[in-house]
Order: sequence, then C-alpha cells, then structure tokens
Amino acid sequence: MAFFDDLTRKAKDVAAVAADKAKDAAELTKITVAMAGEQREIDKNYRTIGEWFVNEYEGEIPAAVRDLVEAVVASKAKIAELEAAKAANRETEPVTAAESAEKTCPICGARSDSKFCPQCGAPMGE
Repeated sequence: MAFFDDLTRKAKDVAAVAADKAKDAAELTKITVAMAGEQREIDKNYRTIGEWFVNEYEGEIPAAVRDLVEAVVASKAKIAELEAAKAANRETEPVTAAESAEKTCPICGARSDSKFCPQCGAPMGE
C-alpha cells in the first residue's frame, strides 16, 4: 500500500503545482488586460487632446506638427469621398433582407445584424 500512497501524494503535488501555475497565469492575464485597457484610455485621451489642439489653434498650427495636421485633414477628405461613393453604391444596389435587418451601433456607427457591435462591443439596441 505504500506504493499507492506514494503515487497519490506525488499526483497531489503535481496537481498543486499545476493549479499554482494556472493561478499565476490567470493573474498575469488579468494584469495584461488591465494594462491594455489603460493604454487604450491613454490613446483615447491623446487623440482628444490632439483634436482639441487642432480645433483650438486651427490658423496657427506650429510647423512641427503642420505636416501631421495636413495628413489628418487629407485623410478626413478621403474618408468623406469614400463615404459618398459608398452611399452612391448603396443607392444603386437593391436592399436585401439581411441588409434591412442590420442595425447601426449607437456608439461607433458600425452596422451589424447582431445583438452586440462587432467593432466596440456595445449593445446594438432594438
């Protein structure tokens, strides 16, 4: 019986080590997810600061960031062109049943027929 007792003890030891490692991995994952969330928050705040700066000092943008501001303005113009082309394309295509069931996300504007937005995860509403 000593053999089985020894085997049982070793199995329990291995299981305990595995449980500790799994717990450590879960903690590290929580920390990583929290760090990523904070980084998204920082990025969002920097974006807000940049938008405020460009709007506030529209006529007097410093030379150091003028190229970046012009690139953003060019990108916004390109997006407007693409949205116009998309709208024109939708007008010429017949609406299918699947498209008519799509809803627009109240947070980010993405379209989907699911209950939650595939882009930001917000509820799509009724």
